[in-house]
Amino acid sequence: MMTSKPLISCIIIFFNAGEKFFVEAIESVLAQTYENWELLLVDDGSTDCSTDIAISYTQKYPEKVRYLEHEEHQNCGMSATRNLGIRHAKGEYITFLDADDIWIPQTLEEQAAILGSHPEAAMVYGPIQWWYSWTGNPKDMRRDFLDTPIVSFKDSKVQIDTVVQPPTLFLLLLPMKIYISGMLVRRQVIEKVGGFEETFRGLYEDQVFCAKVCLQFPVFVASKCWYKYRQHPNSCCNTATDRKAKEYTARLNFLNWVYQYLSVHDVKDSRVWRVFMEEKLRVVHPILYFGSRKLKIKISIAGIEKIFFKQLLRWVND
Repeated sequence: MMTSKPLISCIIIFFNAGEKFFVEAIESVLAQTYENWELLLVDDGSTDCSTDIAISYTQKYPEKVRYLEHEEHQNCGMSATRNLGIRHAKGEYITFLDADDIWIPQTLEEQAAILGSHPEAAMVYGPIQWWYSWTGNPKDMRRDFLDTPIVSFKDSKVQIDTVVQPPTLFLLLLPMKIYISGMLVRRQVIEKVGGFEETFRGLYEDQVFCAKVCLQFPVFVASKCWYKYRQHPNSCCNTATDRKAKEYTARLNFLNWVYQYLSVHDVKDSRVWRVFMEEKLRVVHPILYFGSRKLKIKISIAGIEKIFFKQLLRWVND
């Protein structure tokens, strides 16, 4: 007897998403060739028309689309809003789409097939398209490019379209050599890592989640692009006031969280700690970092260099 395809819970969180982009995101879910999905539209306290748009889709497709909001229509941040969607999701697989981006029609079908063929993989992701051409402007059409996954770390090279063992992707994610988005994740993996960290309301909320997964679980890295990442001036990243200072603070908070996470979980892998220290040093003391690179000083926790490591830890945590 044939078994039915796994249910996929698609989560779109939104806050004042407007109409055009939000509708296009929702319609890209409705256009999927994979039929066994549910869509959760999770409202983070919107005050514009997007709340009404979301509710209208639940009325039009009551068996497929659900609307969720925080108590008293509060604004709780991106991580808490994703977690709200996860708590109400019924699917074996869970995926996330931003309210201003879109999927190609074969996304769920092809990603589900990969996870079905690779039961050891916690999630699957592929390159994203930095999508400027949505404007129809000929100049913007020439700006589109694919953010192709890099799956090599120093002397270790891994083939794309295969399962990558931990912590290789963590070692690339931390220094921002890869960007993970548009992933399909097993529900049980999300539960094991504790979902999204709610202290991260905006920037780095997705990197924190992916760091937890890539540190512990195998991940399938695909060469197929399923996700169109819309570039526009009103996106979350582009609307940050004093962008450079905010990015620095967010980056530092992320790295401080990584340190606490590695410590609490008693991670012993020297490669993980070395990459963390190099990245923290690069952010906090860039002159010292680039000086050590120029002099080819290798950060190590073995032997006499352990003393240097401890001193370095005090420097970067000051």
